[in-house]
Amino acid sequence: MRFRFSIPHNLVIVFSIVIFAAMLTWIIPGGSYERQTVSVNGVERSVIVNGSFKYVDSQPQTWQIFSAFYKGFINMSHIIVFVLMIGGAFWIMNDTKAIDVGIFSFLGYTRRMEKFKPVRFLGVNNIIITLIMLLFSLFGAIFGMSEETIAFTVVFVPLAISMGYDSITGVALCYFGAHIGFAGAILNPFTVGIAQGLASVPLFTGIEYRIVAWMVITAAGIAAVLFYASRIKKNPVKSIMYEADAYWRDKGSSHIDDIKYHTPVSAWITALATGIVLVVFAVKYPVTTMQVGLSQVSAPLLQITAALYFITSYFTLRKSLHFFILTILAFTMIYLVIGVLGFEWYIMEIAALFLAMGIVTGFASAKKPGEITKLFIEGVRDIVSASLVVGFAGGIIAILSDGQIIDTVLHSLSGALQGTGKLTAVTIMYVFQSVLNLIITSGSAKAALTIPIMAEFSDIIGLSRQATIVAFQFGAGFTDMIAPTSGVLIGVLGMARIPYVKWLKWILPILAILVLIGFLLLIPAVTMDLNGF
Repeated sequence: MRFRFSIPHNLVIVFSIVIFAAMLTWIIPGGSYERQTVSVNGVERSVIVNGSFKYVDSQPQTWQIFSAFYKGFINMSHIIVFVLMIGGAFWIMNDTKAIDVGIFSFLGYTRRMEKFKPVRFLGVNNIIITLIMLLFSLFGAIFGMSEETIAFTVVFVPLAISMGYDSITGVALCYFGAHIGFAGAILNPFTVGIAQGLASVPLFTGIEYRIVAWMVITAAGIAAVLFYASRIKKNPVKSIMYEADAYWRDKGSSHIDDIKYHTPVSAWITALATGIVLVVFAVKYPVTTMQVGLSQVSAPLLQITAALYFITSYFTLRKSLHFFILTILAFTMIYLVIGVLGFEWYIMEIAALFLAMGIVTGFASAKKPGEITKLFIEGVRDIVSASLVVGFAGGIIAILSDGQIIDTVLHSLSGALQGTGKLTAVTIMYVFQSVLNLIITSGSAKAALTIPIMAEFSDIIGLSRQATIVAFQFGAGFTDMIAPTSGVLIGVLGMARIPYVKWLKWILPILAILVLIGFLLLIPAVTMDLNGF
């Protein structure tokens, strides 16, 4: 009888990593840095006091591997709740078949575009993939989009499947696109902004070279996805997700021909009520100031958006309920961007926005409160497995923190910088940040831990602090896409129903290329006289 290897469940993988982390607490001695609170760009942050490291009593973890999951659920509660609310809200929307209608209409539009020779030459699907990834890369590079990609996964995975690709391509469009932008950050406040503030470097200086780096990294990422997508398009069976994607193919084959295009009275009433709410907010906030890096743009955005909502809703309601629901989805995304850039929204506000989207969708489709609640619960039930994995992943960090070995690892790796040349030092920093990112995926937290130390080392060896920050931002972005401790990655994979091992199989070769490109981009930061460096 032949042995058949089966891919373990994501929960099994995360549990195994927790056990391995507990084993490390028996091997690595305990250590601790002193912390101090400093103001970074107007925000209070806890940072390491350079030179304050001391060894402390080891705290080997045993039975704590079980309590670590409890702590993990608490630490990751914001991501868990976000995933559950997104799952419930989109389940309500999916019940209306509006997304199916939207995908069907979109594919029909793309087929009509193929009559133009330039479009046919480039390939309409290639153009779509490139534009979507470019947009998300900009989002990642400018305002650090990350958690928001969990919501977009629910839209782009079915779209990719309908276009003849697989779920990995769908995740690549939004999550991978945003994270290559996150790595090649231009104005990302969570990496570049905080790191420059901690290093006492003028905020967002050196932007010229960062734009070049972003363009190179984004081009490489898009090229990799286009190459992969073309292979899957020619032969879908080649996809490592082909069998698992049967879920999405079955879900997407909801008989479009059987859908009744209609607009109930409830949709008109809901559209009016929602519009009134938007007008109230527009009156309350007459001017919205969008913050992008050091630049600020003030405009009556809420008023303009509310007016566009009324106009769009009128025409889509005349067509069908389904197109009105797609309008609700589109304006949800617009308000998400306005909220993040103009009102400093984070995961709580975004979750509330999508919950409101689900409720409005339910009322528009003439569902009673009890029916909306039932659909929401079904959506939560469908996505609860992904939420569990997110909580379990938080247990990895809990074990390492309670074992008091994170600071020891930080101290040991930073010690490797002493007595090195500039290029060697920046390479060690890059590797160091990339490895540390597998444990601490928060860019802002990692900056607070490492930049005070790295900036001091930079001065000692005569290395530009800007080069140190570039090494940090690359390290903070690339390995994010494989970190089992990343609640965002685990949440996205859960939404897309992609096993972690299969994601690794796809991403590792691409990641190796991106890491190499990152190293090559560090060389000019050390050897050339760049503006702001």
